[in-house]
Amino acid sequence: MTDEKKGTGEGEKGVTRRQFITSMGTAAAVAAVSGRVTAAAEKEQAVLPAEKLSKITLLINGRRYKLAVEPRWSLLYVLRERIDLTGTKVGCERGECGACTVLIDGLPRYACMALAVEAEGSEITTVEGLLNGDELGPVQQAFVDEDAFQCGYCTPGQIMAAEGFLRVNPNPSLDEIRRAMSGNMCRCGSYAHIFKAVRRAAELKRGRRG
Repeated sequence: MTDEKKGTGEGEKGVTRRQFITSMGTAAAVAAVSGRVTAAAEKEQAVLPAEKLSKITLLINGRRYKLAVEPRWSLLYVLRERIDLTGTKVGCERGECGACTVLIDGLPRYACMALAVEAEGSEITTVEGLLNGDELGPVQQAFVDEDAFQCGYCTPGQIMAAEGFLRVNPNPSLDEIRRAMSGNMCRCGSYAHIFKAVRRAAELKRGRRG
């Protein structure tokens, strides 16, 4: 009986092997949780609160806008709700449909996937920026000429995608047009007319340059 008690440590003073292992495990768990809490607190301090406003200046369609924005606001939200440029449409808001396409430094981008604070220092062009006074731009005119829409909701995004593409490739083939426009959805299924419109826009642009 004496040997058994010594083996288990029951009835003895001091710390048993089982107690030691349990206490060490508890201490390690506490240290791990404490480390995670500290890291989370440091991370929270590094992130600006959602309601804290940042002052930025955006260059949109050749005009500068001084704004106070929340860091979480998308460029799409700021364009529509703070500057009232509603030609840029709200679609999926997750970078899939292309309805919100704008040009950032000449390249097509989904405005729903770009933060307004990230766009500071860049040149932003919306569908309104393609107008020359009351005159339609060549891409806009081509979409009218080729009847390249039905409901028209996706049309501003389609036009901006085509505009950005034709600035890089002014004389594209039909296959190149199809690939370039593949990031923009038309739920009405007007793709054949859209492709014709992009080809027509290329002709109009070349005519203006010539």
